Amino acid sequence: MEPVILDHLPDGLLDRPASRLHEVLDGPTLIHLPGRRPQPLFVSVLQHGNEISGWEAVRRLLKGRYARDPLPRSLILLIANVRAASRNRRYLSDQPDFNRCWPGSDSETGPIHRLFERITAHVRAQKPLASIDIHNNTGENPHYSAINRIEPAHLRLASLFSRTVLYFTQPCGVQSMAFGEFCPSVTLECGPPSRLDGADHAMSYLSSIINAEALENRPPSPEDIELFQMVATVNLPPANSFSFTPDGSDIILRPDLDQLNFRELPPGTRLGHVNSPIERALLVRGHDDIDASAVWFHTDNGDILTSRPMMPAMLTTDERVIRQDCLCHLMERIPVGRPAQDSEAWHELPESRP
Repeated sequence: MEPVILDHLPDGLLDRPASRLHEVLDGPTLIHLPGRRPQPLFVSVLQHGNEISGWEAVRRLLKGRYARDPLPRSLILLIANVRAASRNRRYLSDQPDFNRCWPGSDSETGPIHRLFERITAHVRAQKPLASIDIHNNTGENPHYSAINRIEPAHLRLASLFSRTVLYFTQPCGVQSMAFGEFCPSVTLECGPPSRLDGADHAMSYLSSIINAEALENRPPSPEDIELFQMVATVNLPPANSFSFTPDGSDIILRPDLDQLNFRELPPGTRLGHVNSPIERALLVRGHDDIDASAVWFHTDNGDILTSRPMMPAMLTTDERVIRQDCLCHLMERIPVGRPAQDSEAWHELPESRP
């Protein structure tokens, strides 16, 4: 599969919401738009079809002053999963998760993997100023940015969107990690897609970056950033049913679970309860690939409780997303200013080492 690469916006593209892009685009499409500064900014939207804030931000940006004025910088736009967007789904049943298919993926190689390998090589040759991948959360989360390298330019790019920055190295095969090999790269998390403030924030950020003469290669001041590391991923046992309402499922989770995102939870916080004997109600995989379920959670008289202080991110009550992706990720604070070469040790989980 070869990438579709255009040098213009198709007629009527900007008039269509994400759900109608499939009427114009057959699949993942790269669009090159010229600007006064030739070094391009790369922007990716709709890797997950139900995460629409990125597309709304881009279409509003390009329909505004840049409908008549030249872009201040060249832009390479990737519009990814238009089929899933037409159904308001993260991805469809016959598709992989697009944001697990980039170079470095550990999933089985398929046509999307090969397509994204070609797109990566193509964009690398353009020597982009930076890469920005725009997403939404299904649960209640603040707007935050995420990076895969603790390096000055990456931290600076991330802090310009939010002082809350998440450093992660799992899952593999994400776009920001692949492009971080050759340019500063960031993922923007813009809250629930139904809220206009996510698209507003993303549009303002894109406008700022595309107007910048250059990106500063120095880290933000410690008071301007809160840095967290993602240390583990939480899933539900695939063999057990679950729900957020008392309907007789094996596992009943709190209906307000997503209100706990980015809150520091003490040991003993109740997340739900079990209706049947289950060895592990929540499955935790540390990013050293060790089962850390018993380190983080336990069950007492049927209640699912935290076992140690933690801060969750991306908790969601969307049952489809939980099965397709995960229940949440777990984070720990890390200090700003440690040498970047120490970063490999920052996301180890001492309690789960063999």
